Amino acid sequence: MKLLKDILYGVSLSAVSGDTNVMVNNVHFDSRKMEMDDVFVAVRGTITDGHNYIQKAVDSGAKAIVCEALPEIMVNGVTYLQVVDCNSALAIIASNFYGNPSKNLKLVAVTGTNGKTTVSTLLFNLFKKAGYKVGLISTIKILVDDKEYKTSHTTPDVLTINSYLTKMNAAGVEFCFMEVSSHGIHQKRTEGLHFAGGIFTNLSHDHLDYHKTFAEYRDTKKKLFDGLPKTAFVLTNIDDKNGPVMLQNTKAKKYTYALKSFADYRGQILEKQFNGQLLKIDGNELWSKLIGDFNAYNLLAIYATADILGLEKIEILRLMSELDNVDGRFQYYISKEKITAIVDYAHTPDALKNVLITINALRTGNENVITVVGCGGDRDKSKRPVMGYIASEMSDQAIFTSDNPRTESPADIIEEMEAGVEPQNTRKVISIENRRQAINTACKLAMANDIILVAGKGHETYQETDGVRVDFDDYKEVKEALESLKK
Repeated sequence: MKLLKDILYGVSLSAVSGDTNVMVNNVHFDSRKMEMDDVFVAVRGTITDGHNYIQKAVDSGAKAIVCEALPEIMVNGVTYLQVVDCNSALAIIASNFYGNPSKNLKLVAVTGTNGKTTVSTLLFNLFKKAGYKVGLISTIKILVDDKEYKTSHTTPDVLTINSYLTKMNAAGVEFCFMEVSSHGIHQKRTEGLHFAGGIFTNLSHDHLDYHKTFAEYRDTKKKLFDGLPKTAFVLTNIDDKNGPVMLQNTKAKKYTYALKSFADYRGQILEKQFNGQLLKIDGNELWSKLIGDFNAYNLLAIYATADILGLEKIEILRLMSELDNVDGRFQYYISKEKITAIVDYAHTPDALKNVLITINALRTGNENVITVVGCGGDRDKSKRPVMGYIASEMSDQAIFTSDNPRTESPADIIEEMEAGVEPQNTRKVISIENRRQAINTACKLAMANDIILVAGKGHETYQETDGVRVDFDDYKEVKEALESLKK
């Protein structure tokens, strides 16, 4: 039980009806989870408005209601608290309720269009190898030192975040690396958290179904850095034209990294091979198993962050040389027929282009590149023709297929991808709705030394259609399809 007025500390209240000097049991923004003496925060979501469920929460035994608009009928014995923004209030209340666990460790946010999962996951792995107790909050999973939890959102809700940070406190975690999405920032899921630093990777076309304009998307990302205290650090990719924007209003100590520009942390690619690349960072050479320019940026961000957080530079480089690819991020398999299959999460135009640039740079001359790609349903439609253009322009063969159609027609999504294909590339495109069939077709078309890219889903082990999820793992599918060719 917690004292209501204690968990309201720092929340700006417009009006109060009732007693704040009462004990409460729990905090929820989902009325279905409400029990006796809980606090209900009436968050306005993208689909439903919590204000419509205030009475249901009261009927379930709510002790207090936090809302933006007070209900016409207020029940005796229930405290009603009016605020300007329930999302912000919930963030502060959640941190207070759990005892502000982010203050007890060094929490580092990683944001950007591409690279969030790779940077945050490999930072976790590096610090783990260095002997620290570490936490991770990512798209793929949540890790509390050695214990793993599944996750369904890039940035979980604030109650979930704080509950896991509390578990990290109990486990003695010193550092936590957290992916932060633009949705999470916009919905105030990171407010109330005490960040030791923030990393900006890059910004390109994505989530314009939600943010409407690129400027709004960029400015939402920027809010994370604007809110950092002067005790924190901000590390930004200065080669990205939006990198300097992230530094404009922050109070945090500023650091930059780059491959092309003058920066605090500068890297250079010396050699590229299919099994890795040779980099020069801070005057020292590093062989990494991760390939591609995009991974060179990721590695540079990891090196800079570890240095800022106090690890020894030579030790950082040694540990970085041991890091493996993150699941679903340029994860490859080479068949006995010498066909290389690459599975990558590339689901934005920029990410797809970067992966294909990397693949084409590694070709020795005669290999064909076959790309299997789709676009998610109920998401940004404007990127579909762009994805279609890139896949068909930069591949010898492109197979358009389903990703996660969700509630949309797979055929309609593919048709929107086809609209971006230039006339001279139409002969290179095949459209196959069934993703398994599309992957099998790519494997049957491939000859020795050819390269198959299966893009879009990466680490995901499911496919979602009309609200139903079925098991589907791109890496497993393409591996089995290639192995079946021997039979």
